[in-house]
Amino acid sequence: MVDQQAEAARFLEFAEQLADAAAAVIRPYFRSKVAIDQKADDSPVTIADREAEQAMRALIERTFPDHGIEGEEFGGVRLDSDYVWHLDPIDGTKSFITGRPLFGTLVSLAHHGRPVAGVIDHCMMDERWTGATGMPSRWNGEPIAIRACQKLRDAVLYVTSPMMFKKPGEREAFARIEHAVGLPMYGGDCYAYGLLAMGFADVIVEADLDTHDYLALIPVIEGAGGVITDWKGRALDPGSDGRVLAAGDRRVHEEALELLQSVVD
Repeated sequence: MVDQQAEAARFLEFAEQLADAAAAVIRPYFRSKVAIDQKADDSPVTIADREAEQAMRALIERTFPDHGIEGEEFGGVRLDSDYVWHLDPIDGTKSFITGRPLFGTLVSLAHHGRPVAGVIDHCMMDERWTGATGMPSRWNGEPIAIRACQKLRDAVLYVTSPMMFKKPGEREAFARIEHAVGLPMYGGDCYAYGLLAMGFADVIVEADLDTHDYLALIPVIEGAGGVITDWKGRALDPGSDGRVLAAGDRRVHEEALELLQSVVD
């Protein structure tokens, strides 16, 4: 019988190697005069995004050639495999191109759609959060945990941008959360999820995320004692709709869910 925790630890070690490979590519490009292209969805992309993902994909192909890969810049291969790696080389390209170091690299491995290992890496700040099945989440190698927060009115909220709420009802639903919390904060991309996992934030509400944007967050949040779901309280998987609700304290998560229930599509 496979030792699932030992296997998760092995995969997490490799996920950190992938993050290291991406960081080696990204660092020389940061705050340099790189060309900025616009993708079909009008989001920006640079040579750093592309080369970092290529470096990670090449390492996966050499080490686990039977695993699938899904990435931000180059799509998917072997997505029907039992194991699929999900890669976001620069989560927060807008931060990257404007000189803010809050962008991160997201790496996760899903087994039959369920993430078993995840890395949130901020290479310009030398900060890394890790999580894996059966293991405590860590920040730069040190165990971390969420903090208690009984009421939404006492919570610190993070959202990358209110502009991400585009579908009918989303902006209004988010506004209810925004007005209910003690302190709303904006910006941060995946950095905010690391802060939540180590007890410096309490709730995150976002939408319009892709699979590679949220799968790596799940092992980190859950391994720190938090909860992360869609806006209906369902477990996130590669087929989720891109709406994410994360909280440290389950009481805050439940209260926030009630305020999001008007969004039904």
